[in-house]
Amino acid sequence: MIIRDKGPFIRGGMLLLSFAGIFSLLLTPVMRDEKGVRLTGLQYADNVFNELSKGSSDFIPVAREHAARLSGTKASLNVILKKAELAPLALTLLQKSGADTAEASGDRVNFSGDMGAILMAAVNDSDALYRNDEAAVSGRYGGSRALDVASAWWHLLSPCIKEMQKQNLINEAQAVDQVLRRAVEPGSNFFGVTPAKVSDHLLLMTGMLLFYVFYTLWYGFAIFDLFEGIGLTMAKSKVKQEQ
Repeated sequence: MIIRDKGPFIRGGMLLLSFAGIFSLLLTPVMRDEKGVRLTGLQYADNVFNELSKGSSDFIPVAREHAARLSGTKASLNVILKKAELAPLALTLLQKSGADTAEASGDRVNFSGDMGAILMAAVNDSDALYRNDEAAVSGRYGGSRALDVASAWWHLLSPCIKEMQKQNLINEAQAVDQVLRRAVEPGSNFFGVTPAKVSDHLLLMTGMLLFYVFYTLWYGFAIFDLFEGIGLTMAKSKVKQEQ
């Protein structure tokens, strides 16, 4: 490699080495969370953003409204679960939520009953998971893992949407979709995460944003100086004059 300008090349090399040093530090567990668990810088930042995301994602009351609107609405559905091993638990969920009939055979679940009551049970379980109350969910279903309950609700209700659409139950299908997206998903995804507001971490968020911008520029100038040092530069092309 031919170094055409040592100054920019040395400066770029030093910037790149220091960049790599800081990056290595970010991958080292030097920080702690609220419980005292050691985390890397990237894990700590990920936790902060998860907490902020959870603090602004409480749409469960909206899902509860959609479930309540179907109170007294009967439906008979025959669905196939993508995870056949969850069929027995899905059957238990239906029986506990007051389904009129519920049968499971392999990966197929056939049930009928008040969709409002069934969806409300899913919302209540999701709400408990969202509040990190694992014991409440597990206690309802004979000690089953709370996240298994959430997974069973998801795989049970997801295929119900297409089945309802086939039966021209459009409003009911939309309600199921709302319960899945606004209750079951956030309840499962944010389980174990402590919610937080941006206003509670304003200084931290500002510092992380400034560091991100500064660190990006740091890497950019390192590459720019290295390239300049070996003679690769960007320049405006000359306009060829016509004779």
